Amino acid sequence: MTDKSLIPPSPSEDDYVRQVTAAEPPALLSEEDPFALFAEWMKEALAKEPNDANAMALSTVDEDGMPDSRMVLLKDVDPAGFVFYTNLESAKGRQLAANPRAALLFHWKSLRRQVRVRGTVAPVTPEEADAYFATRARPAQLGAWASEQSRPMGERLALEKRIAEAGLRFGLGKVPRPPHWSGFRLSPVALEFWRDRPFRLHERLVFARAGDGWTTRRLYP
Repeated sequence: MTDKSLIPPSPSEDDYVRQVTAAEPPALLSEEDPFALFAEWMKEALAKEPNDANAMALSTVDEDGMPDSRMVLLKDVDPAGFVFYTNLESAKGRQLAANPRAALLFHWKSLRRQVRVRGTVAPVTPEEADAYFATRARPAQLGAWASEQSRPMGERLALEKRIAEAGLRFGLGKVPRPPHWSGFRLSPVALEFWRDRPFRLHERLVFARAGDGWTTRRLYP
């Protein structure tokens, strides 16, 4: 039997009334530019989220069409798309190489907002990957050489040994980017902005790619 105490109850009508009373009536979301709206929300999330405001769920599919999701960190965003980095031989790296389409989900609990993104994925340039890799802390750089991401590992000692070996290999010199480590850019075909509203009557605004611009539509909650 499920332990009901593990699941929070649905808000009561009084809870919603208090939420309405405490909040300023929000203006409707702007339909002008999805990236400007995303930047505005990300700025607010950076100020209010306890940690990792740039965390996002990345969803891919495997060779059998089975969905697969994991949390990754957004490292760049502009009108060309959303950039993240990974081991190319990891599960997500292999899945994206076979099927270069994916979805992202940002959920900012403190703001009661989320953004869903769907699109096509392409590798970043080697120059972009080199530039970002150079900004990583040295232990993280060594870890990128040591980790056979997503593959079976025995004892934790095996990873620590590989990190030590990488440290000896590069000594005090610069740690270059491993050939199996790079980034991807998701170019969106659609973005949905979701904002919490009382009584589950949420606001949903969808931007869909139309040539060089966007169409918009609002959805029922």
